[in-house]
Amino acid sequence: MKKLISGLTVTLLALLMGACSSTPSKEQEGAPVVDAVQRPITTPKQPPVQVVQSPVTPAVIEPPTQLTGPASLKDPKNILSKRVIYFDYDSNLVKEEFRPLVAAHAKYVSQDPKAKMIIQGNTDERGGREYNLALGQRRADSVKQMMSVLGAEGARVETVSFGQEKPRVEGRTEEAFAQNRRAEIVYSTD
Repeated sequence: MKKLISGLTVTLLALLMGACSSTPSKEQEGAPVVDAVQRPITTPKQPPVQVVQSPVTPAVIEPPTQLTGPASLKDPKNILSKRVIYFDYDSNLVKEEFRPLVAAHAKYVSQDPKAKMIIQGNTDERGGREYNLALGQRRADSVKQMMSVLGAEGARVETVSFGQEKPRVEGRTEEAFAQNRRAEIVYSTD
């Protein structure tokens, strides 16, 4: 009986060892990595910086001539002087029109080792206090994540949410709501 059990144990171990042997997966064979919905993961291409349109105040911005140094942050002709990213209602998606602005600030932070920023997430007054704090945080985190992908060091970019507590414009009109749905970039040198 002991010989039978011992023989079965050896056979089972041999089967387990064979089942555990590795075969190359598609990922190991050089197949592209895909996300949860089976799309190839790509890095975003950086579009040329020329025009940034705000849903509230349209503005034409010339391409930056200098992306380093505190002077570039205050030059009204430089994209770095623009620091507000507006969002659609109940959304934390950075709109296409603000991606060049986020990219310029990410490049600035990656090039200037002294640069540190806080991204402040804000909402309009619709929604409850806790919901708005969470939405403001998601907005700030969304901008930070985009900057991180574009090369900004995460340790020098902080986020905070003010929810509806710091409105840019008082009022209950759609125009006021649109200006309050934002993320603001504040540098520690400001």
